[in-house]
Amino acid sequence: MSDELLPDSLNEAVVVGGGLAGTTAALALADAGVRVTLLEGRPRLGGLAFSFRRGGLTVDNGQHVYLRCCTAYRWFLDRIDAAALAPLQERLDVPVLDLARPEGRRLGRLRRDALPVPLHLGRSLATYPHLSLAERAKVGRAALALKGLDLDDPALDAQDFGSWLTAHGQSARAVEALWDLVGVATLNAVAGDASLQLAATVFKTGLLSEPGAADIGWALVPLGDLHDRLARRALDAAGVRTEVRTRVTSVSPDGHGGWTVQVPGETLRADAVVLAVPQRETYDLLPDGALDAPERLLAIDTAPILNVHVVYDRKVLDAPFVAALGTPVQWVFDRTDASGLRRGQYLALSQSAAQDEIDEPVAVLRERYLPELERLLPRARGARVEDFFVTRERTATFAPAPGVGRLRPGARTKASGLYLAGAWTATGWPATMESAVRSGVGAADAALGALGRPRPRHLFTLEEAA
Repeated sequence: MSDELLPDSLNEAVVVGGGLAGTTAALALADAGVRVTLLEGRPRLGGLAFSFRRGGLTVDNGQHVYLRCCTAYRWFLDRIDAAALAPLQERLDVPVLDLARPEGRRLGRLRRDALPVPLHLGRSLATYPHLSLAERAKVGRAALALKGLDLDDPALDAQDFGSWLTAHGQSARAVEALWDLVGVATLNAVAGDASLQLAATVFKTGLLSEPGAADIGWALVPLGDLHDRLARRALDAAGVRTEVRTRVTSVSPDGHGGWTVQVPGETLRADAVVLAVPQRETYDLLPDGALDAPERLLAIDTAPILNVHVVYDRKVLDAPFVAALGTPVQWVFDRTDASGLRRGQYLALSQSAAQDEIDEPVAVLRERYLPELERLLPRARGARVEDFFVTRERTATFAPAPGVGRLRPGARTKASGLYLAGAWTATGWPATMESAVRSGVGAADAALGALGRPRPRHLFTLEEAA
């Protein structure tokens, strides 16, 4: 059944899920004059990008960054009046330490110059010490081949990125020291396990579209300040009724062209419903006939991210972050100021594609990672560890495996008035904050079209709604 134009008087919407996708959809619908109720089962908004208290610290469950090319997430930050709290680098600069090299020769940098694409990375690549001269030349040729790929070609989704890299002359060392250095952090998978389409999206958009596209941004405050506190303030100002600790038990057609949403103690009526929850929860809530093959949602696998948190009694890292090679450590971020720590330094290690470690005991992880940090950061060798803990997101993202693209549904369902959102839906992006916001915009656009309401002028414009 296709969406039908509904009279202007029908203007109630329910959004299920208060992560970035659901919050975006709720704001967009409310800004268009729709009366919106946002329902979230957790005690807070923000989905998997949240904060919690541990003693005197405010801790993010995991490190989240974005790039200048993440235009939808940047719109979201502006919409909740938070852009100044999550600034971008003036120019891409990533320090990369290789522990396989002698001390004093370990540091390399990935930086850009103020030159047009692809010259903006030319000097950095030419002097990158972690690859041989021949490997650097082959990386350049592979990058040009990648730039020529058509992201709309469905055949790309069936291929894995690792095989493509091998076919384009990339050595195992080049994959480790460059392609996976970036790809694992953005895709949550090594190249051999990642869809070529999703990998190409990351590299074409981030490194090969505009000179500043890959400049990195991150929150200078706890994520909860952005995605919960400021998002809630924006929702309140837009007139959205927001209910947390409210688990939706069913979503069903009311027989009169509308919808009923059941929560404990209340039945809500809506003309449009946006399901902005993970794929398995979406499957459980979908009414019969809403998707042709709902079982495909269950075939979208998940991938974990492990975060290791270490508080030292002194400063051991001068840079805001560092990437690492030749060690299990992937990326290390300084979260001292954001956490509220007054003395010493708090580092967070973000370990993506962590299938082999996600269930390891804390004691095992401590024994593994503290010596690695001492190898990586010499000043850590004489520092006292004040605290060590881990956070685990076992289903942090959808797995970007080859073939996942055909499983990801768009915003519209076959049930008129029912829409889907979430980073796992068909945004064309991997599971990032950018994908989540794009999905919320796509769902709101589809709903507003069916309701006969114009989209808000300031709403982020998708190249093509999902």
